[in-house]
Amino acid sequence: MELISIALATIASLGRVLALILLSIVSGWFLAYFAVRSRKFENIFVSSVNIFESIPVIGFLPIVLVVFISGLGGTLGVEVAADFLVFDAIVWNIWIGQYQAYKTVPQPLVEVSENYNFGWLGKMKSLYIPFSYPRVSSDIFPSFADALFYIMISEVFSVGVTSYKVFGIGTLIVQATSVGDLNSMYECLGVLAIGVVVITLAFGNFSKYAVAKYGLNTPTEIKRYMRYWRPHIRRWHATATPTFQYSIYTTKMRRGIENIQMARVRANHSFERTGKYIGTAIAGLFLIFIGYSSIQVILSVPHSQWISYFAQTPNLLYQMGVDYIRVLAVTLVSFVFAISLGYYLAVHRRISLASLPIIQTISAFPAPAYFPLVFAAIAPFLAHNAIPFAETEIFVMILCFLSTFYYVFFGLWVGVRAIPVEFLELTQNYKIGFFTKMRRIIIPATFPYLVTGISSTINSAWGGLAVAEYWPHIFRNQTLQVHTGMMKVISTSMVNGNIGLAAWTSLLFAVVVGVYAIVFTRNLMDLARKKYVIEEGIYAA
Repeated sequence: MELISIALATIASLGRVLALILLSIVSGWFLAYFAVRSRKFENIFVSSVNIFESIPVIGFLPIVLVVFISGLGGTLGVEVAADFLVFDAIVWNIWIGQYQAYKTVPQPLVEVSENYNFGWLGKMKSLYIPFSYPRVSSDIFPSFADALFYIMISEVFSVGVTSYKVFGIGTLIVQATSVGDLNSMYECLGVLAIGVVVITLAFGNFSKYAVAKYGLNTPTEIKRYMRYWRPHIRRWHATATPTFQYSIYTTKMRRGIENIQMARVRANHSFERTGKYIGTAIAGLFLIFIGYSSIQVILSVPHSQWISYFAQTPNLLYQMGVDYIRVLAVTLVSFVFAISLGYYLAVHRRISLASLPIIQTISAFPAPAYFPLVFAAIAPFLAHNAIPFAETEIFVMILCFLSTFYYVFFGLWVGVRAIPVEFLELTQNYKIGFFTKMRRIIIPATFPYLVTGISSTINSAWGGLAVAEYWPHIFRNQTLQVHTGMMKVISTSMVNGNIGLAAWTSLLFAVVVGVYAIVFTRNLMDLARKKYVIEEGIYAA
């Protein structure tokens, strides 16, 4: 392959990802605000986000095939389908992080905004959006990594014997991997690594700036540059206006300002109601779109075929349970990794300056792009030294960990850096030990961040399973597949063109995830809002 083609493909893929990240952030600001202001919308929002985040990108292929490929058709249909799949990999983590940030805004700040009659626009501009910047900065890393993780599925995917692809680095990597062209793979990975490093460094600088500027009394500082300036002195000229006339004038002016402020408040409240209706309408249209697309998939399958799917339901639930065991194991390992290495780097800033960019680059670099090389290197060793069924499980767990560990890691890292400096000074003055500090201060202080990270880890681990449980031709003619797993059922169904079975399995999975969202995520978010907002300690003191 020519380096120019590889460079252009990398720019196309990274540009696609960055544009969709920006769209996710802007839309999430408004949706999160409506969620914290309306309990009904909150229930719909949280449940929907958890359901769609847990369903891996490959689970949306039936809808993409019916709606975009068949509906729009041509190059435009494939491009919109690829963008939708990338957007699906990015948006849920950002939205749930912004919602969690809005839920944990300190109550004194909310009361100040209400006392000063801030309308919807004023609260968004001066309170909610600035307060969400640290959380957004921590969510950008895993979202960017997720997008690149799924880039080979989003930019090129197959349904039955038909293959669809768009111009991008993911397509070139798949082509090189399928034929075992190592030189082209190394070239693609090298050029992609340059782009990932540049973007990761930019995200890292933004994260430092966001925590320093918008965190409440954190030890992180902003670099300030001295500017030479000369103060302008306004000279007041004496007037012959009598004092009582001046008093009347200022009184009228004050009343006029108050009238203007009241008019602005009424306009903001009206705008807030309008925005709420628009947000609800957009969410409703999105749900209608998903529902309509799902109905189209359902109607495309014969009635007799659905009867056979119903008969397979107990087996599908069993395979879902096996996958949940894998997900919980990966989540536990990721949590231990975060509270050990993540905390160490957060408190040792000199070491983090050197090591953190490396971890950020590794997490952002798409694991499916280099995992075939890892597979080719260690597969012979595991085949001779591991239990036969454990060999596949080891590969699955490694890929699943690489696709999810950064959620909890970056969440705890940003959370520790956002702890007010008074709490850290208190631990030093009283010489509090490590385990007591973790139990009494660090974990409670970072609990809102950990809730988001753990929830995203559980929800996104399914993507790693979707790739690892069935990977045909992972390297030359070798295939990686597990014996039991729900993600394997979905993947093999799509490869065999059995869209109905893939859709039915995804539907069962969505029901289970919906219950999980209501029982787990929303309740933990409420707990974090009521009990574990450490910024409240500043006002309590």
